[in-house]
Amino acid sequence: MNKNNIILIGMPGVGKSTAGVVLAKILGYKFIDMDIVIQEEQGKLLKDIIEDEGVDGFIAIENFANARMNPERSVISTGGSAIYGTSAMEHYKEIGTVVYLKIGFDAINERVNNLKGRGVVLKEGQTLKDIYEERTVLYEKYADVIIDETGLDVEKTIAAILEKMGIS
Repeated sequence: MNKNNIILIGMPGVGKSTAGVVLAKILGYKFIDMDIVIQEEQGKLLKDIIEDEGVDGFIAIENFANARMNPERSVISTGGSAIYGTSAMEHYKEIGTVVYLKIGFDAINERVNNLKGRGVVLKEGQTLKDIYEERTVLYEKYADVIIDETGLDVEKTIAAILEKMGIS
């Protein structure tokens, strides 16, 4: 099995899609945004899927969609909650390099103002800080490469990814 894909993980608002599109252009790879794939497959917006299926139902749908992705030479931007899907994350580690785009909570808090509108998976009573603390452990567990984005713009983030992966 080829490990020629790059899988971007991280919190909502960290810039997975933005960095992913540019990275794919630089490498001549395809770009796949899993949030859009899921919306197209389900025929509705993420927030509506979460509302209709509940948090656990959405996570199951997301896990299934991620676990069966089998592209070649692609940059895949996952949803922030993809790391709750064990089979999906194990699959991603088999087909590519998992890159965690990491940034501090304050920066995420500034960037993400409408959680429900974005289709962010929040259990009853959870805050953004709660999911940040819960997910950070999982992002670090699954990451092959960690990029600390503190103070980096998109170009510098991409340069850091390429450098850490040994791609010139």
